[in-house]
Amino acid sequence: MNTDKELNYRLFVQMEEEFVRTDIKSEFSRYDAIKNGNTELVRENFKNIRAHFYEGKGVLSDDKLRNTVYHFAIGTGIIARLCIDGGMKHNIAYTLSDIYIRRADTCKTPEEVIDLLGVMQLDFAQRMKDIRVNNVSLHVRRAVEYIYQNLHEALTLRKVADYLHLNSSYLSKLFSKEMNETVKAFILKAKITTAQNILIFSDYPISAITQSLGFSSQSAFNAAFKKLTGMTPLRYRNMYSDEHSLAELV
Repeated sequence: MNTDKELNYRLFVQMEEEFVRTDIKSEFSRYDAIKNGNTELVRENFKNIRAHFYEGKGVLSDDKLRNTVYHFAIGTGIIARLCIDGGMKHNIAYTLSDIYIRRADTCKTPEEVIDLLGVMQLDFAQRMKDIRVNNVSLHVRRAVEYIYQNLHEALTLRKVADYLHLNSSYLSKLFSKEMNETVKAFILKAKITTAQNILIFSDYPISAITQSLGFSSQSAFNAAFKKLTGMTPLRYRNMYSDEHSLAELV
């Protein structure tokens, strides 16, 4: 199919409208923040992205919602591939990408899609931060992978160390040195972050979430959740589930 005629026409229209596409270096600098696990910078970047989402972007559909979903899908695919390049397992990156694109496909408004974009970027960035491919040893990397693969269990330092055939004290010191937090704190944060996503994007009862994440009781889950987020799971769900809003998260 020859596209020269349409290409020339669209380039002419863009020139007439003084349309300027986002500079690729600027765009990929934001992606680099995700790849490098710089969650604070990702939050700051998203404030600007949210306010100026359509600036510098082409029109992929005359339907605004569909246009926004298309841009979401493209960005998610790029982020997944960059995270793979940064050390994320390809199956995890692509599956996570699939999950978010399917969620975007169910959004009812462009604003919901843009909010979801922020959630997606922070999710990838947090996972890359946890992996820290270039700064952690193989032992710590395997410990992180084991934790994420077994969030449904009542994980402990001893259980992780036994899986890796390491001394608990040695793993504790190594993990704290390289990750700047204890194994226990990392496990709790990973569980609560997962719980946040489940609360927003599903109707699972809190009792089921408690059980699926290996907490001994719902009161223990509620206490841990409130400690890290400042609110109960029920209040969190009520605040964010209907709107899928990232406004209070960034």
